[in-house]
Amino acid sequence: SDANLSYADLTGADLSDANLYYANLFGANLFGANLSDADLTGADLSYANLTDANLFGVTWTGAYIEECIGCNCIDVDGDNYCD
Repeated sequence: SDANLSYADLTGADLSDANLYYANLFGANLFGANLSDADLTGADLSYANLTDANLFGVTWTGAYIEECIGCNCIDVDGDNYCD
């Protein structure tokens, strides 16, 4: 948790079951990464690229997703935070 991975190139990385809550993933490239069952609670995913990532079972609660590509969480009130 609380990892600083801003702008990291994690293309194709296997992050299944990873504990990434409150991680800084600002601008990270997660293209094609395996994030199945990862915990992204409260993570900063703004400007991150999750194109073609495996997002099965991801926990998104409170993740910040402004300009995130591929973030598929539900943001009911449009405040850029996953509900």
